[in-house]
Amino acid sequence: MGKFGKWIAGGLGWVFLGPIGGILGFTLGALLDGQQAFQPGLGSRKTTTGDFAMSLLVLIAAVMKADGKVLKSELDYVKNYLIQSFGDDSAKEALGMLRDILKQEIPLDDVCIQIRQNMNYSSRLQLLHLLYGLSEADKRISKKEFDLIDRIASKMGISLKDKDSVKYMFIPKTDSAYKILELDPESSNDEVKTAYRKMAMKFHPDKVSHLGTDFQKFANEKFKKVNEAYSNIKKERNIA
Repeated sequence: MGKFGKWIAGGLGWVFLGPIGGILGFTLGALLDGQQAFQPGLGSRKTTTGDFAMSLLVLIAAVMKADGKVLKSELDYVKNYLIQSFGDDSAKEALGMLRDILKQEIPLDDVCIQIRQNMNYSSRLQLLHLLYGLSEADKRISKKEFDLIDRIASKMGISLKDKDSVKYMFIPKTDSAYKILELDPESSNDEVKTAYRKMAMKFHPDKVSHLGTDFQKFANEKFKKVNEAYSNIKKERNIA
């Protein structure tokens, strides 16, 4: 069993209920048939690694369906993304679940509300980072996909500034460094320093340590982008 199966077999909390649970019912049963370790944590408000992983798959499916069709090339990109992130076995499990999810109607607003009500803010930011990263993985920025991810961010309760901060980690523009730090180019040097400290704290990998080392490594990437943005602004302004 790959990581996805182990995360889920280790216990699910709140995703087993509500709209996400309805989407995943058959998929989970097929994956975990005969797995004695599976213990759904009914009523649990704590977000487990399995809760996060399954929420991610449902949102990935919604983004893939954004333009009304799912292409083989998109599945290939997702497969490569999952292999690089979690290994061959996990990618195989995740793709099997994803194919089942893609066949279903996804009540996206209800799914996002369930996530907002049960997942802490730092973990929701991490979900957003993964979705933008996947959308940009083929080096083509799809407006429909980005628009849908923007909507997901809003429905999950992510502030506009935080959404743009994560988004501009994947959009190469002249003012991206300022967007990442939630600033504009007219900000003072003191405002730049204050913003960096605030964002470094907000995006610190320790904020999502409960998701385990596999997902925490993506938080390290997000944290690195904040540091790169600050470094670029300091270089541009000759800030010591």
